[in-house]
Amino acid sequence: MATRTQFENSNEIGVFSKLTNSYCLVTLGASENFYSAFEQELGDSIPMAHTTIAGTRIIGRMTAGNRRGLLVPTQTTDQELQHLRNTLPDEIRIQRVEERLSALGNVVCCNDYVALVHPDVDRETEEIISDVLGVEVFRTTISGNVLVGSYCSLSNQGALVHAQTSVQDQEELSSLLQVPVVAGTVNRGSAVVGAGMVVNDYVAVTGLDTTAPELSVIESIFRLHDAHPDSISKNLRDTLIETYS
Repeated sequence: MATRTQFENSNEIGVFSKLTNSYCLVTLGASENFYSAFEQELGDSIPMAHTTIAGTRIIGRMTAGNRRGLLVPTQTTDQELQHLRNTLPDEIRIQRVEERLSALGNVVCCNDYVALVHPDVDRETEEIISDVLGVEVFRTTISGNVLVGSYCSLSNQGALVHAQTSVQDQEELSSLLQVPVVAGTVNRGSAVVGAGMVVNDYVAVTGLDTTAPELSVIESIFRLHDAHPDSISKNLRDTLIETYS
């Protein structure tokens, strides 16, 4: 399901957190409601790491990752790196990336299969993304914006992109990503969907200002109504029972 929260009066949830199918990063701060929103939705299903990246709290904009790995900028301190290695599961590959465009969350948008990247990222960075995250990498823009990570929110079920993205662009992105793509907004009309929300295959967390119609679009495109692990197995069971009865 989709849930709404704030981080210290900010609705930019995707700036202060990173959510994948195998872990969640949340920034350090005094916002109890923010943490409890994640804890309530995720429960014990995936580990949650409280951290900073390169001494900043904008961890969602500084990192890129999926269920296989996590990429952090070269400015990340040894202590931060060690804390992440201690907190996240052993199978998650964590790697520093030496990239001029160091806010990786702004220039990379990925799920477990595909990554969209800023047209100007280094060739070496592209290879690291492909290798560590195990994805196909495509250089592209979204509605003419090079910051693909800011203007696209992506899971294995669907993608929400900048509200001005043309139908033709949506279709092209959909064929690249192999998931349905829809143009929309979060937080009462904000087109910066990547910074305004986080999503994985069964939960989305958005800013408190997100309206009911926006939430409805988010739940629909990311298929969140029937996507919780418990309900997936239940639906599977129901299907089997119907098949054999």
